[in-house]
Amino acid sequence: MADLSSPESTGVAQTRDARPLAERVRAIAAPIIRALALELVEVQCAGHGTRTVIRVFVDKPGGVVVSDCEQVHLSLGHALDVEDPIPHAYTLEVSSPGLDRPLRRREDFQRSVGKLVSVKLRRPHNGQWRVVGRVIEAKESGVTLAFTGPDVETTLEVEWEAVADARLEVEFSSR
Repeated sequence: MADLSSPESTGVAQTRDARPLAERVRAIAAPIIRALALELVEVQCAGHGTRTVIRVFVDKPGGVVVSDCEQVHLSLGHALDVEDPIPHAYTLEVSSPGLDRPLRRREDFQRSVGKLVSVKLRRPHNGQWRVVGRVIEAKESGVTLAFTGPDVETTLEVEWEAVADARLEVEFSSR
């Protein structure tokens, strides 16, 4: 029987510390990124051994620029070398979360009020597993989305527990 807690079976790269690698990198990265006046959006770890890739996504109001990513890469790279959470070679990537950034926390939704989002649900609503609407409000219990139809506007309140995944939708303005 396979060990279900091994990195090969869970897809989570781990080393000496029992915490998943992404959590350890997040703990190292968060204060560095905060000191650079940026927000740590997400840390992803993929691959095994020397093919491990650590992806760090950062943002700030108005968006990040290449020099922001470069500064995080340099500062975090040095900190990872000192802390040494990975006992082998790895690739460190730093970037913005993109135009279709993931929304993971209530604060992400609050920052996205008025924007179009795509929400994947844990259970279907009126037969739909995915809904696309404008964020009206994000509160303690969940998020309220507005949908505009040909002659009607409706709203849907989605509890946080019902959200499986959410992302900003890219909107192109017509000229």
